[in-house]
Amino acid sequence: MNKLRLFVLSVAWILPAQAAMTARTEELPADTTIAVDRIQVTAIKQGMALRSQPVASTIVGERAIERGHVDALKALSQTVPNLHLPDYGSRMTSSIYVRGLGTRIDQPVIGLNIDNIPVMQKNDFDVELADAERIEVLRGPQSTLYGRNTMGGVINVYTLSPLQYEGIRIGMEYASGNTCRLRASCYERIRPDLGISVTGYYNRSDGFFENRTTGERCDWERMGGGRLKLQWRNDRGLRIDNTFTASVVEQGGYPYAYVGPDIVHDGQTVIRHGEIAYNDPCGYSRTILNNGLTVRYDAARFSVSSITGYSYSDDAMTLDQDFLPLSYFTLRQALREHSVTEDLVVRSHDGKRYGWLFGAFGFYRHGTMEAPVHFKQTGVDELIFANANGHIDGLRFEKVSDELLLGSDFRMPSYGGALYHESRFTAGRWLFTAGIRIDVERTKLLYHSRGNLDYLLTVGDNAPIRMTASVDDRNSVSHTYTEVLPKLTALYAFDDQRNLYVSVSKGYKAGGFNTQLFSDILQEKLKGAMLSGSYPEQDILSYRPEYNWNYELGGHFSCMEGAVRGDFALFYIDCRDQQLTVFPRGSSTGRMMTNAGRTRSIGAELALQCSPWRTLDLHIAYGYTDARFVRYDNGQQDFNGNFLPYAPSHTLTVSVVKTFPTGVRWLGDLVLQAGLRGTGEIRWNEENTLVQPFYTVFDASVRLEHRHYTLAFWGRNLADERHDVFYFKSIGHEFVQRGRPRTFGMTLTLNIHKP
Repeated sequence: MNKLRLFVLSVAWILPAQAAMTARTEELPADTTIAVDRIQVTAIKQGMALRSQPVASTIVGERAIERGHVDALKALSQTVPNLHLPDYGSRMTSSIYVRGLGTRIDQPVIGLNIDNIPVMQKNDFDVELADAERIEVLRGPQSTLYGRNTMGGVINVYTLSPLQYEGIRIGMEYASGNTCRLRASCYERIRPDLGISVTGYYNRSDGFFENRTTGERCDWERMGGGRLKLQWRNDRGLRIDNTFTASVVEQGGYPYAYVGPDIVHDGQTVIRHGEIAYNDPCGYSRTILNNGLTVRYDAARFSVSSITGYSYSDDAMTLDQDFLPLSYFTLRQALREHSVTEDLVVRSHDGKRYGWLFGAFGFYRHGTMEAPVHFKQTGVDELIFANANGHIDGLRFEKVSDELLLGSDFRMPSYGGALYHESRFTAGRWLFTAGIRIDVERTKLLYHSRGNLDYLLTVGDNAPIRMTASVDDRNSVSHTYTEVLPKLTALYAFDDQRNLYVSVSKGYKAGGFNTQLFSDILQEKLKGAMLSGSYPEQDILSYRPEYNWNYELGGHFSCMEGAVRGDFALFYIDCRDQQLTVFPRGSSTGRMMTNAGRTRSIGAELALQCSPWRTLDLHIAYGYTDARFVRYDNGQQDFNGNFLPYAPSHTLTVSVVKTFPTGVRWLGDLVLQAGLRGTGEIRWNEENTLVQPFYTVFDASVRLEHRHYTLAFWGRNLADERHDVFYFKSIGHEFVQRGRPRTFGMTLTLNIHKP
């Protein structure tokens, strides 16, 4: 109630007392009209304004990006209906949930394209969005045009063009947690047909959460990078864009708090409920190099586009995997990957009755990963020898060393190709779309797992014998998947801004391999060697692709001469083989992906933008999802009818922006903004016994906006709402990460336009 009162008072302070709503005669806000205009220029596959298409979409323009402090994808969470990107862990953690779909690890449920170039590695999703011109979020399966891992939708990010803007941009920010952000960019039009831009940035933060064991904050960050962009056009319809980006990040981590009864070890309480306390180093580092080349030729009746991407990613995650001040075990997972993509698109210029698009896509990825798990004293005692003893009467196992190294190396080559087509038929006010894609993918895992355990074996009353249990496995697993992905839509247009549509489309998410389970497999094999047993693992090394059929009824509307506009959608999703992250029961150390038999998701979305006066904007976005298991029995419990874990039932954003012209030319406008973001309920497990209730976070800002500068004072989570953004188990212990506390900051942006 206090948070709601705080929000209402802020809105009341922002809204001026006016007798009645005046008729709107001015144009739409600048960021909306710019976004619509430039979609037609830069988007290759959509080709026309998204509001005129049968798709649920949200466009965040340049002004909204700046005012909303959208510096990474996670800042879009809750702003877009039914889109949830929890902020926890590190920048490696890019979990995305949309309409009840999503997983925490491995394959994403939504695709990401930056300047038309696809980002293939989910670990690379959480990057700095410096000088983003606009962001498009398309919800629902986009697999016909975009292929694998877009069954929940696509996020398209477009950065500022040096052919449309010239000048220097400088950004400086200081905020809570001793957080500093610096950004500088230069945009130059060398010739009328040639432009170049250079962007650089550096961010640092000391973090917000303290590790009680070390006495230091554990979620610090250092990040830097840049972008070089070249664009060339000629008067014969040829366009060439090339963008090179590089970024480096170093982070501490992870701020996971123990939740449960106090743990007593050797007669002493080592950790209490709610404490972050672990003794071994944790952190994440990543280096990314990307280059994207887009060549487009516009002929009289059609256009041809070639989109070529190359990416190099090198990251390493270090974990005190028990997250306790005890010496159980640590993990260092280092992944290095190269990927190449090519997308060839030929499309007709939209005619009065018929339009078409043909495309061919191919990719190759090659990754190598090292994932050694280092067991220490407590882990060797309790996870290895305590489990081995007691199985056979008269046998006693004793350790020789307090440490055990389990090594796992992986090579993960994969490649695939696709052919796709889309036809568009116009009959009066009706627009019909039919599309199909044939997608083939070959994926392979080559692994080398090894471990040596020296121990003493005592049989009865005999003297102990020193023995060695050894495992050295080299093997490979491969799969080939062929997918056929159709799409059918029908749209009835009342005019350019109002329409209704229905759509039926199929999406899929690629399968993969449970590399993070190999430490468990090695443990069991070593214990099997000690006990002359065996451990079959082939059935759990892989998980299958996930499929869904999305049935949707939606529309776009506008009234009062554009003063009120919005979108809505109703959807039903039938999902087969949904991928879930599970933790094996007991004292297991790994996590794995498995496929639930069948799930379904029912929901609704509403986005509303009201601009009753030139100086007032109200934005409301609400999403509701009821996502449940239809058929899932893990052999120990039947979860049919339960809610899917980690996906919120409700997302809500309410934002009010009021602009006061100061009348002083050098001062610009005073802009007041207040917003409320809500999320929940979130079930943390398949049993639905652990729940994060619906919570709200209140934000506000005061800004001075001028053509050449912006000065903003802002606050987030002003009511200091306490909530959990993540939950998991490790060796039977439960942990959560709290949401960020109340934070304040100041941002200064300078725009030195070239005359």
